[in-house]
Amino acid sequence: MKRPDPDTAPDKAETGHTVIRAYLKTLDASPGVYRMLDAKARVLYVGKARNLRARVSSYARPTGHTARIARMISETASMMFLTTATETEALLLEQNLIKQLKPRYNVLLRDDKSFPSIIVTDHDFPMIRKHRGAKTGKGTFYGPFAGAGAVNRTLAQLQKVFQLRNCSNSVFESRTRPCLQYQIKRCTAPCVGYVTKDEYARQVTDAKRYLSGRSTELQGRLKAEMRAASEALEFERAAALRDRIQALTQVQTAQGINPRTVTDADIVALNLENGLACVQVFFIRAGQNWGNRDFYPRVGPDVEESEVLEAFLGQFYDNKEPPRQVILSHEPANPDLMTQALTGRRGGKVELLVPRRGEKAELVEGALRNARESLARRMAETATQARLLQGLADAFGLDEPPARIEVYDNSHIQGSDAVGAMIVAGPEGFIKSQYRKFNIRGDALTPGDDFGMMKEMLERRFKRLLKDSPDRKEGQWPDLLLIDGGAGQISAAVEIMRDLGVADIPVVGVAKGIDRDHGKEEFHRAGQRPMALRRNDPVLYFIQRLRDEAHRFAIGTHRAKRSKGITASPLDEVPGVGAARKRALLAHFGSAKAVSRAALADLKAVEGISAGLAQKLYDFFHEKG
Repeated sequence: MKRPDPDTAPDKAETGHTVIRAYLKTLDASPGVYRMLDAKARVLYVGKARNLRARVSSYARPTGHTARIARMISETASMMFLTTATETEALLLEQNLIKQLKPRYNVLLRDDKSFPSIIVTDHDFPMIRKHRGAKTGKGTFYGPFAGAGAVNRTLAQLQKVFQLRNCSNSVFESRTRPCLQYQIKRCTAPCVGYVTKDEYARQVTDAKRYLSGRSTELQGRLKAEMRAASEALEFERAAALRDRIQALTQVQTAQGINPRTVTDADIVALNLENGLACVQVFFIRAGQNWGNRDFYPRVGPDVEESEVLEAFLGQFYDNKEPPRQVILSHEPANPDLMTQALTGRRGGKVELLVPRRGEKAELVEGALRNARESLARRMAETATQARLLQGLADAFGLDEPPARIEVYDNSHIQGSDAVGAMIVAGPEGFIKSQYRKFNIRGDALTPGDDFGMMKEMLERRFKRLLKDSPDRKEGQWPDLLLIDGGAGQISAAVEIMRDLGVADIPVVGVAKGIDRDHGKEEFHRAGQRPMALRRNDPVLYFIQRLRDEAHRFAIGTHRAKRSKGITASPLDEVPGVGAARKRALLAHFGSAKAVSRAALADLKAVEGISAGLAQKLYDFFHEKG
C-alpha cells in the first residue's frame, strides 16, 4: 500500500482539489487502484488507472469536471493507492473493492446473486438436480439459467422425457421398493433394479445430448425408434417413445425462440434514462435460450453507457465464468482491457461484440426492448412507492418519508422452534438482501412469550447497530419500526429501545381489529390512543403488504427450523460418524435410540465401526445420559 510521506500529506481538515494535488509528489506512472475518502475516512470512490500520477492529476484541476465528479472532489479529504503489475490486475482489483466497499460515487451492481445450473452427477446411476454456487464436485454442469423457476421447469420436463432419478445417494442406496416418481413415470427405478446399468446410461446420454444442444438429433433418433417399435408390434414401447417425444417438444416450446447462429453467449443490453439504468441479460447456452434477468445498477445522473457497462461487466463476472461471447448493446470503456480480464477469468478466449446487423443485432434489440420496458415499470413503481412512503409519514406524523422501514415478527408452535424475522423496505420496495433471521435463545422465556421474543430480537438488532455504526451514518439505521402486535408488543419494544438509548426511532404496532378482520387494522404508538386508517386507503394496503411479507418470512424460517429438527438425529452430533457409518448403524440397530442403548460389544460388531469409534459412540451416549 503506497501512502504519502508525513511531510507531504495534506491536512485532513481540508477537502477538494488542493488536497488531491498534494499527493502528486508521491506518485509515479505505475498502474494501480486509488480510493478517495471523505473527512471521516469513508470511501467515496474507487478507480483504476494505467498511470496513477496522470489520473490523479486530472482530479487536481479546479474546473472541467461533471457535476458528480465535482461533488466527489469537493468531499475528498484523503486518498489511498495500491500499485499493480498490469492495468488488467488494476481492473479486477477495482471491481472487487467496489463490491466490497460500495462507494457512493461508483456504479454499483446491487443484485449479484449466483445463478442456478443443472448437474448430472458422476455415479453408476447418475442423478439430475439443480445446483447453485461454484461448480465444484463431481459431475457435468449445464447453465447458468436465469432463475430457479427456469431450472425447475426444465428439470420437470426433463424427468418426463429422460426419467432420471433426483433422489440423494443415501436415499437411492437404502430403498427397497420404488418411490412415487416411478409410479408417475418420472423415474425408471434404478434403485431397485427395474432398469439395467446400460439402459440407464443411455437415458443419461440422451439427457446430456439434449442439454448440450443436440435436441434435433435426439428427437430424430427417438422417432426412428418409435417407428421400429411400432413395426415390430411393440406398441407399449412405441407409446412410451411417443410420450417422450411429446414431452421433449414441450421443453423446446417452453424455452421460446432459440437463436440459429449463437451457441454460447450472454446478450447484455443497457437502457440509461434520467439517471436510472436497467441492464437486461439473456443466457444462451448450447444454442438454447435459458432465460433472462434484469438488473438495476446504482448510477449517477451524468454517467455514460460505456462507464456503466464496464462496471457492470467487471462486477457481474467477478464470481461467474463468462461465456465464449458477450454480445453488447454498447461498447464498454476500455474494451480491450475488459476482454483480457474476462479471458483470464474464463481460462479461454472471450469475445466482446457490439453487432450492427444480422441475428446478433436482432437479439440485442430484443434485449434492449426488454430493458426499456423493465426500466419504465421500475420508474412507475418507484413513483408509486414514493407516494406511499409520503402517505406513511403523514399518517404517523413523521418528519419526512422513511428511507428504511424495518418490520419485525416472530413464529413458533407453543414456544417450540421459536424464531424471529426482520424484513426491510425502502423507496425501491423490499430489500431482501437486508432480511435477517433470529433464533430465539432466551432460556428464561416462558414458552410462547411473544413480548419476550420481541424484546430479545430488538435488543440483539440494536446492540449490533450501536457497535457497527454508532454515528448512524451507514444507511443501516431504520427510520421507522413496524411491529406485528398491539399495545403489549409496543410496550416491550419501547422499553428495550429506551434502555439502549435509541428511543428516538418511531415504533408503530400493527394489530388486527376486534373481529380480526383484514382491513380493520389498528395502529398503536407509545403514549397515544390507537388509530385506524380508512378501509380503502392505499397506505393501509401498503402496511398490510409489509406486515404480510414479515409474516411470510417468519413462517418460512420457522418451518425450515422445525423441518431440520424433525430430520435431525443424535448420531449427527457424534464426531467421526458420517453418512455411510450412520447408515450402517441404523441398518444394524434400526433406530438412533437403539444405538444409544447398545452395549459396547454390540457397537464393535457393526461392519465399518472400529473399536475406537465404538468407544466414542458408547461414551457419547452414556455421558449424555
